[in-house]
Amino acid sequence: MTSHRVSYDLDEALLAPGEVAIIGAGPGDPGLLSLRALALIEQADCLVFDRLVSKEVLALANPAARHFYVGKASRCHALTQEQTNALLVRLAGEGKRVVRLKGGDPYIFGRGGEEAEVLVEHGVPFRVVPGITSAQGCAAYGGFPMTHRDHAQSVTFVTGHCKGDGELALNWQALAVPHHTVVFYMGLANAELISQKLQSCGLPADHPVALVERGTTPEQRQVITCLGELVETIDEQGLRPPTLIVVGEVVRLADVLAQPLPEEAVFVSGETLELAEERIVL
Repeated sequence: MTSHRVSYDLDEALLAPGEVAIIGAGPGDPGLLSLRALALIEQADCLVFDRLVSKEVLALANPAARHFYVGKASRCHALTQEQTNALLVRLAGEGKRVVRLKGGDPYIFGRGGEEAEVLVEHGVPFRVVPGITSAQGCAAYGGFPMTHRDHAQSVTFVTGHCKGDGELALNWQALAVPHHTVVFYMGLANAELISQKLQSCGLPADHPVALVERGTTPEQRQVITCLGELVETIDEQGLRPPTLIVVGEVVRLADVLAQPLPEEAVFVSGETLELAEERIVL
């Protein structure tokens, strides 16, 4: 049998000095990167990356590239968003080829739009490369589709985390409808509110829920539960961020459609890969 090697000669302009590429790094598995993302990562002088970008993806860059960690977790930021914006502008101003790596897709709860606006304000050229968002990755690897003609004719992606200390104010009635899938990003801290609100708006306590921790990675854990037992399940299983909360009838298909996770051999062990991260002075 003749084998064919995939070429990624994309006829795309090289990343120019002083240009920023805002790239979706996908949900974790490096095999889910797009070819365009890989081509630009290999060109970068500087990588500015978030907490959810896997070491396996970072390892694809030029070994000489400088690494800047700007990860964010609840109430624990390496840099504020404003400082991250300033870093991108500064590196571009120094003539560096900058790749801004974000877990998932940069324009889906990734603050990519905010960063793009700042680059425009400062006259910094940029391009955006979409990525597979965590909802897509977790659904495919978890064995349930986001939509299905028999179970869900629509899907909504919702942030389960508010800016600052604000209240999670959502149109709960619009979310609590049958034959609909709701995906909550960053929702663990508000799991009790999510459970209560959806039930009070009409969804039954036994409505199925999938909890997917570190989806698409060798550490992926998936737990199937229901709205009425959501908080108890999170506590019992010790689930931690990043965990996606998926609410909907499609979750019932997980036992039928689940796929085996990628072999761990294709991942670089976090214990054997060390990446230098620079101290950032703004």
